[in-house]
Amino acid sequence: MSASASDARVVDIGMPRLSDSMEEATILTWLKRPGDAVARGEPLVEVETDKATMVYESETAGVLEEIVVDDGSTADLGAVIARIRVGGAAAAPPAPAPAPAPAPAPAAEPASPSAATPRVEVEFRDAIRQALDEELARDERVLLFGEDVAVAGGVFAVTPGLHEKHGPERVFDTPISELAMTGAAYGAAITGKRPVLEIMFGDFLALSMDTLINQASKYWFLTGGTQGVPLVIRSVVGAGGRFGAIHSQMPVSWLMGITGLKIVAPATPADAKGLLKAAVRDENPVVFLEHKRLYSLKGEVGGDEVVPLGRARIAREGSRITLVSAMKGVHDCLAAADLLAAEGVDAEVVDLRTLRPLDLETVLGSVVKTNRVAVVEEGPLTGGWAGEMLALIAEHGLGELDDAWRIATPDTPIPYSPPLEDAHLPGPERIAAEVRSRVRPAGDG
Repeated sequence: MSASASDARVVDIGMPRLSDSMEEATILTWLKRPGDAVARGEPLVEVETDKATMVYESETAGVLEEIVVDDGSTADLGAVIARIRVGGAAAAPPAPAPAPAPAPAPAAEPASPSAATPRVEVEFRDAIRQALDEELARDERVLLFGEDVAVAGGVFAVTPGLHEKHGPERVFDTPISELAMTGAAYGAAITGKRPVLEIMFGDFLALSMDTLINQASKYWFLTGGTQGVPLVIRSVVGAGGRFGAIHSQMPVSWLMGITGLKIVAPATPADAKGLLKAAVRDENPVVFLEHKRLYSLKGEVGGDEVVPLGRARIAREGSRITLVSAMKGVHDCLAAADLLAAEGVDAEVVDLRTLRPLDLETVLGSVVKTNRVAVVEEGPLTGGWAGEMLALIAEHGLGELDDAWRIATPDTPIPYSPPLEDAHLPGPERIAAEVRSRVRPAGDG
C-alpha cells in the first residue's frame, strides 16, 4: 500500500494502486480503529476490487490517527483513505498481538549478502519484477505473458512497466484460459523461446496439468536428453488474505509427483529475485510459487545474484529442534522460534526455498545437530510435501531422530471467515505450542 508523509508526524495512507486498469476500490473492513497501535507489516484493511478481496498491510508503524474512507465506501486509487501518526509524543507503543486479524507479516531475512554488490531494500513483489525485467533485458528469447500482466501490470501490481519497456511482442496479455496459455508456453519453449507464464491463482493450475504432466515435463526424456523445455509458470498461492476456498489453496501436493518438474517456493525478496532468475535460465519446466501474503514484505536485494535451485538455507541457528518450512511458513517458524527462545527452547529454522527437488543434505545436517524435526506446511496434512520430507529424513537419518512430526492444515477447504481462516493455518502460536508439548527446555533433559 502506498504511503507518503504529509508532514513530519502524520502519514497519509492511499488506496492501493493495484493496476492501471482499475480506477477505484471499496473498503470492506478496517482491521484497526482510530487510536489503535499499528505495527509495520500488520494487516490494516480489507479492500475489494473488481478482481478479488485483498488484505493490505501497513508500511508504517504508529497510531491510526484517522479513517478517511469508512467501511463500505468506495474511493479512487491513490486517494487518501486513512492517516497514521508516527514519532513524537503520540508515537505508538509496542503493538499488541492482533485479535481476529491475520498474524503480522514478518520481517524478511535476505539471502547471503555479497560484499561486492550494493543491496537495496525492496518489496517482495518488486524483487520479482526486477528479476523479470533483468532477464527480459539479458535474453531476447524471454517472453512474459498471462492474464492482466501487461497493460494492467498484474492484479497484485507485480509487473507494471514491463509491457511499456520491453514491448507488446515480448510482454502481453492473454484471454482467461489456463489450458490455452500453458499450451502456448509449451509450444514457445520447444521452438526456441524462454516463456514465463503467469497463472494468476495457483488454484487453477489444475487446468494446466495435461500440458505439464504429459508434455513439458516429459519432453527432455522423450527426446533422449537432446532438448529441454525452458518454461516457467509463476502463480500466486496461499491463504490468509480472505480470498476464500477457491483462491487460497497451496497446490504443491498436486505437483510433487510430476517427474521432470521443479517447484520453487521463495520466502524472502532476495530469494524471490535470485530463484526466479535461476528458474528462467533453467532448461526444463519450473513452477514458481509466490505467496500472496509475502508481496508487501520488504528485504534487502542485491544486483544480478542468482540463487541455485535445490539448495535450502539455515534461516536461524538452533540446537534443540529443527523447524523446516517454505514461503510464509518460514516466517511463522521464525516467529515461533522467538516465542520458544524466551522459554529456553532453541529452535533452528530451515528455509527449503525449493520443494522439488528437496535439499535433504541441509535438513539432515540440521537434524544431526538437534535430533528433532517438525516440518511445517501450509497445505493439507494428507498427501503433502511435509510427509515426503519426513520420509526422506527417516530413510536417511533415522538413527539421529528422537522425535519427528508434521504441522499442517486440516483436511478441509480453506474458510473465508477471518477467525476460521486464522485458526485453519499453522501460525506461530500453534507451532510454538506443539513444540512446547514435545520438547523440553535446555537443561531439563
